[in-house]
Amino acid sequence: MTIAARIDQTKYNVFKWRYELSISKKLGLALGVAILTGLLAQLRFYLPWSPVPLTGQTFGALLAGMALGTWWGGISMALYLGLGAAGLPWFQGWSGGWAYLAGPTGGYIVGFILAALFLGYFTDKFVRSRSFFAMFGLMLFANFILIYAPGLLQLNLWLTNIKGTPVEFGQLMTMGAIPFIAGDITKAVIAALIVRGITPKKAYGKETDDGKWSNWKLP
Repeated sequence: MTIAARIDQTKYNVFKWRYELSISKKLGLALGVAILTGLLAQLRFYLPWSPVPLTGQTFGALLAGMALGTWWGGISMALYLGLGAAGLPWFQGWSGGWAYLAGPTGGYIVGFILAALFLGYFTDKFVRSRSFFAMFGLMLFANFILIYAPGLLQLNLWLTNIKGTPVEFGQLMTMGAIPFIAGDITKAVIAALIVRGITPKKAYGKETDDGKWSNWKLP
């Protein structure tokens, strides 16, 4: 067996293994991904083209569904939200508690759950979703729709309550979306490359396109 074939077989075995784990072990992995997300939330990377730093929190959410699948990816982010709300200081800046979730950025964390469920579903159900371009497109949708929508909604409510008047759409986008676009695209590229590199390109569970895409054409 060639090195490439061994790598492909290892990727297949790992994903098949996590698909067949017991509930208790899947819960343990979900907690592990939640802890990883909490650690990534403390990281900041500054980009030359943006004054806004990248944080790893969203990166963990994008990878959760791919690593754990549909439901357990969502559960891992629900654990991240729930334990953080209970006071575990693993939100950005080592923060925790309901006050953080009720603040201007709490809606984005709710969006993490939606993003993990969405990406986990496609990773589990479609072999062809594990290509770089397919996953990159899915991650952009998850990031800019499923994470930004609840994030901007809560930010708008928070700002409106503070100011006492509705916030203009342009101002809302300037504060809660536009400065982060370049960084989020960068994170999606990196996450999609990771998915392309470690996921098997053949069915390991109950993929609906099993046997329908024998020739892997997309990178």
